[in-house]
Amino acid sequence: MLDRVPPLPQQPQRSPFSGHMVVCGDDALARRLAVELRYVYGERVTLVLPPGRDARAPELPLTGRGLASALFGRMSSAMTRNGGGSGSLGDDTNAGVDPVRVLAAAEPSDEAFEEAGVASAAALALVYDDDERNIRAALTARRLNPRLRLVIRLYNRKLGQHLETLLDQAAAVAAPGLDRAALDASTTVLSDADTAAPALAATVLTGSSKVIQAEGLLLRAAERTPPGGGQIADPGLCTLALLSSTTHDPAGTEGSDSSGDEGPQLLPDQRQVAAATGRGTVVLEAVSQAGPAGPTPRMGGRGAPLGQVFSRRLRWSALGVGLAVLGLAIASSITTGDDPVHATYLTLLDLFAMGDPAIGEKTARQIIQILSGVAGLMLLPLLVAGVLEAFGSLRTASSLRRPPRGLSGHVVLLGLGKIGTRVLVRLRELGIPVVCVEDDPDARGIPVARRLHVPVVLGDVTQEGVLEAAKIQRSRALLALTSADTTNLEAALYARSVKPDLRVALRLYDDEFATAVYRTLRTAHPQAVTRSRSVSHLAAPAFAVAMMGRQILGAIPVERKVMLFAAVEVAGHRQLEGHTVEQAFRAGAWRVLALDATPPGDRRPDLAAPPLATPDHPSGLVWDLHPGYVLRPEDRVVIAATRRGLAELLRGRLRVSPGA
Repeated sequence: MLDRVPPLPQQPQRSPFSGHMVVCGDDALARRLAVELRYVYGERVTLVLPPGRDARAPELPLTGRGLASALFGRMSSAMTRNGGGSGSLGDDTNAGVDPVRVLAAAEPSDEAFEEAGVASAAALALVYDDDERNIRAALTARRLNPRLRLVIRLYNRKLGQHLETLLDQAAAVAAPGLDRAALDASTTVLSDADTAAPALAATVLTGSSKVIQAEGLLLRAAERTPPGGGQIADPGLCTLALLSSTTHDPAGTEGSDSSGDEGPQLLPDQRQVAAATGRGTVVLEAVSQAGPAGPTPRMGGRGAPLGQVFSRRLRWSALGVGLAVLGLAIASSITTGDDPVHATYLTLLDLFAMGDPAIGEKTARQIIQILSGVAGLMLLPLLVAGVLEAFGSLRTASSLRRPPRGLSGHVVLLGLGKIGTRVLVRLRELGIPVVCVEDDPDARGIPVARRLHVPVVLGDVTQEGVLEAAKIQRSRALLALTSADTTNLEAALYARSVKPDLRVALRLYDDEFATAVYRTLRTAHPQAVTRSRSVSHLAAPAFAVAMMGRQILGAIPVERKVMLFAAVEVAGHRQLEGHTVEQAFRAGAWRVLALDATPPGDRRPDLAAPPLATPDHPSGLVWDLHPGYVLRPEDRVVIAATRRGLAELLRGRLRVSPGA
């Protein structure tokens, strides 16, 4: 469920000028991306970080061999423990004393790029948290090396689209004879917030359904509990993963890369599925062409609805006065025998004290006049209240809403930074009610919440009464997405003390800390659902694949592992070309899910099919492939893959020279 990525380009050959890869950044994404490129893809990597001490290892200065060990020791050991000994990624996986070269630079300047070797690098990732710094660095790098493949982290989507075109045009101007198809000079703009938001939003869905809709493709996967005795689990189109065998064991595995055999198994074969009794599964339910996006649920337009201008109490009061006037008009018509229209007219005159006294009239008429006057007295404060409420509503139309009374079944979202804002938009697109909690009134997501008319509680979530104001006791789930691990944990623990069965998803930076938290919460609340997610862990695979000149369609979290989906040209992949679908399947690595039947000449960069198809020229995705279908060089397929599996596919193709 992943957010949108740039259109998938046709797969070019690797540049003959390719060298090492450079990663520049200042947070966890830069570190994890460097580890991904080095230990999964086997590339030579230079990491450029700001000078100072690493926040996760304050006792070590940001220089020398000790820094490399501090930054990459725990992450790399987890990766190498989990399948690193197979040697499938090449013999150079563990070569060198310092696997990742680390440089300290305050700014990505010309001098820093020269020391990092950008002029001879194959690709450069600019993943600073500041959009302006990334743009400035991208312009500098493109000037130094027009052939360089750029991967840029930008939060601003619209700016990113224009920047891709601008930088590619700059490459053509700097090197007029540049053959972009051969030299692979391209610019890819990604957002870690967009990449991680769908996976984070999916954690609060009760049905555990995972949907990826990107580039014209719709993939739907679902978690299924183990079948009861004598029952057979529905495998769907195929089984994508087996969940941990100790999912319900408080002392069991936490589902990460270091979980061993008891942890989740991605892309199992039929033998493994048959032997995994008592395990939950993640199955593929559908692979199809995505139709036109439906209208986004209206969450507030330019005008203010009546219910937001006048309170419910005032509306009920107005209805009561109206019914009283109607009743008086009917009574006047019946008792006096007057025409109903004339009787209503006289009643309104009495109501506004504009008629003559009913002296000498019938007693019933006099009583009705008195009651009309009383109703008029009631109407006056009602009109004043209505004017004041309307004026106050219009004056505060841009202010934040408070959680309404009686709200229940909503999601409490903590933190409206970059990640929280994207998750908020995603949840509202899914039609899920949300209440946000943020302590900074100037946070990035506050204007978005105001525009979407989402209730916001301003306050420190660690203070007493803040979560209660967000109606945590009647909510369906808690999403703790602040940038502080301790704040997220404290909020989760307090929320669980209020509602023990609350569904909780935590954003945590440190893997070991996340493991301890996951096991502790599961022990204390075995009946509740607990999830821990790392934004850098969810986003790094997309950035790493873009560094290799490709894009992934999306990713879904399986416990604390990640499964990737990508569109791949069969040509040049020796593991696919000439093999049947059954032979091309590699358990634990990759699996062919669908075939793009559109003729190569009619294909678009994305997976959207042409509007019409004929028997001679079929189009669209074929997901029910026969196991004996032989993959041809001109085919394009959609695959599910692990991070290592996709790396092996890409490396295998890049090592094959054209015409080999």
